[in-house]
Amino acid sequence: MVDTVPDMEADMPAVERKAQAGTSWRARVRLAIKILIGLVVLPYVLILFYLLPFLHPVSTLMLGDLALLQGYDRRWVSFEEISPVLVQSVMMSEDGQFCAHSGVDWTQMRGVIDDALKGVPTRGASTISMQTSKNLFLWNGRSFLRKGMEIPLAIASDFVWSKRRMMEIYLNIAEWGPGIYGIEAAARYHFKVPASKLSRRQAALLAVSLPNPYTRIASKPGRGLKRLAAVIERRAAGSGDYIKCLYD
Repeated sequence: MVDTVPDMEADMPAVERKAQAGTSWRARVRLAIKILIGLVVLPYVLILFYLLPFLHPVSTLMLGDLALLQGYDRRWVSFEEISPVLVQSVMMSEDGQFCAHSGVDWTQMRGVIDDALKGVPTRGASTISMQTSKNLFLWNGRSFLRKGMEIPLAIASDFVWSKRRMMEIYLNIAEWGPGIYGIEAAARYHFKVPASKLSRRQAALLAVSLPNPYTRIASKPGRGLKRLAAVIERRAAGSGDYIKCLYD
């Protein structure tokens, strides 16, 4: 039997087919733009949600480990359950002006920009607020795009959260070894004690290992790491006014 149903697409004028294709392309572009806007806005919505103390945020690295079916060890503890000597050590090692700035240390940032423009190797200028934002919402690696997204996120989170909440989240998502996230898991993994029982030396070793916990192993420190830890231990002991926003 001969199929007598006409081929509507073949009978459609070329101009009309072209218009339909153009409409379909524009619809795809609009969808892509909406998805992109959603991805940009989502972190700011989550910042508001993470005000709730019973929410325990996870980092993008944790999500990556889950996606790769590797799993991870993270045991959330409240700020009050973390030894003050650890908090002091991390502050004096990572961000001594944590209580003074509003998410970004602009003095340090200007120095980094000046060095970059001069072609001088740049030093780190990331605050704890910036590192928390990066760990929660962004990715590792250096790029102007990531830094450009990180700065407004740090300012927004510092504005919304208290300093105690910021530090609590940071210390519960920081990476201290392969699959080891958060200070409770780190303290137990490296020193077989809870985060509340860390000594000054243990706290200092954990703090100075943060920049690269894969090569700086807190529980197996080399001579250089021990020297750094001794410096941070002295600074933490005299941190006084620097930590008032956390313990007033």
